[in-house]
Amino acid sequence: MSKVCFKCGVGKPLEAFYAHPKMADGRLGKCKECTRADVKSNRESRKDYYQLYDRKRASIPKRAAAREVYRMTDAYKEAHRKALKKWDANNRDRRKAQMAVSNAVRDGRLAKQLCHVCGDANVEAHHPDYSRPLDVVWLCAGHHSQLHKEHNETIRQLKLVHNHQTVA
Repeated sequence: MSKVCFKCGVGKPLEAFYAHPKMADGRLGKCKECTRADVKSNRESRKDYYQLYDRKRASIPKRAAAREVYRMTDAYKEAHRKALKKWDANNRDRRKAQMAVSNAVRDGRLAKQLCHVCGDANVEAHHPDYSRPLDVVWLCAGHHSQLHKEHNETIRQLKLVHNHQTVA
């Protein structure tokens, strides 16, 4: 059997439509391809809403516990290894700066200092400019994370202003 998608108007086999118990034939009227495109478009147009929604959903105790169980599996280890490799490939300048700091600390050419904000001794190197890899600001994990959150929020706000100006 086949069905015509109301969105793209193409006749497709029933397997190309998601199951939907309230439809007469038990299948959604829009094909999977069109449905996925609509979902992607909606998420992109309401990005801030969905980021907040996903963050709240991820903090549900049942989901947090499931993530902890998954972290112990071989599937997680393989997926994590691939993700790190991909990050390294996409962030060569950052990775090069991290390695330069790590090697300099190990070799005694660079000494860790106390957190620039609170004075904590357990610190991470923050690179204001990756082209100067040994020019770092030492921050505790909390302040380093806070700095990046504020930076990302500033970038997000600038994009919103820019998008608003291009639309207007």
